Amino acid sequence: MRNALKNVTGRLDSWSLNPVAVTGVSGTRALLGFVGLMYYVGQYRERNYLFGPDGVLPHDEFTAQLTGFSVYALSASPVFFQVVFHLGIAVALAVTLGVGGRPGLALHWALLWSVYQRQPGLLDGGDNLAYVVIPFLLLTRCYDRFALPTGLASRLAERVPGHLRAVSVPFHNLGVLMVAAQICLVYVVSGLYKVMGEEWQDGTALFYIMRVAEFELPGWSNLVYESDFLVVLGTYGTVAFLVYFPLGVLVPALRPWAAAASICFHLSIAFFMGLTGFALTMIACDLVFLSGALDRAVLRIKGLLPGARNPEAEPETEPDAGPETEPHAGPAASAPAAPASGENGTKSAAPEAELV
Repeated sequence: MRNALKNVTGRLDSWSLNPVAVTGVSGTRALLGFVGLMYYVGQYRERNYLFGPDGVLPHDEFTAQLTGFSVYALSASPVFFQVVFHLGIAVALAVTLGVGGRPGLALHWALLWSVYQRQPGLLDGGDNLAYVVIPFLLLTRCYDRFALPTGLASRLAERVPGHLRAVSVPFHNLGVLMVAAQICLVYVVSGLYKVMGEEWQDGTALFYIMRVAEFELPGWSNLVYESDFLVVLGTYGTVAFLVYFPLGVLVPALRPWAAAASICFHLSIAFFMGLTGFALTMIACDLVFLSGALDRAVLRIKGLLPGARNPEAEPETEPDAGPETEPHAGPAASAPAAPASGENGTKSAAPEAELV
């Protein structure tokens, strides 16, 4: 009983002292920023027609049917529209590059949701996931990696009382867990919903999906839907993958393979169906399960740069990638913690241990 209590206490200590999947959630933040930037740039030439107050959806009709919030509903002025739209581009670029910290990320969330609401007909499903996940990222240290080192956040962090800085690690780990739980929930609900469909049960769903004009890729889709084997394999394989993905990420040894399979699955959706924004949003969330692999890749790339130290000489960390469901050991058994770094501040050379 005493050993069990010490084990639980040690795991709680690890949860509160060791941030997990920092590289993974940093990649999630950068990729979600890129998805928003891609959306703005992709519609830039037609912005007045699609989003403007005198466009295809006039401002008065837009405000009448709006059920949530949108910054674009505040004014029907064309100048106001141009300012807000271009501000959204600048903020999305800043989030992608890792500039602006949590305030910039929160502003990106508000502006991106606003432009999504301005023209719902362009949405592909990735908008809902981004809307849910970005607030979770605000709890995390998602600017510790893949960010331009301005040093501003580090100077601000020095002025924060120590007891407040101490709670940042538990909040970070909680945010990582919430992102992981959300993506697993999306997979399970989607898989179980498909199981109830007749076409998914008889193995023909992929045939009908790939023949829809909006989702058909000429010259390629027919190679799939004309093959009975590929149609049946793709239909049943999709359902099995979606339903059992959460079980795969619960097992540390299977976690990177499950995440890699998910990335390949959504890349195929982006290629064959043209749902690029949706696919990249899902891939961004999958990165929390590949944090360890990303750490090792970054170390290898740094080792290949001229004048870099041999990455083999760097301290090794846990081999498991991504946030685990249970911690392995207390802080006494883990590797020495790297010096703390604030958002956009100096990055530590070695990745954190993945303990959650």
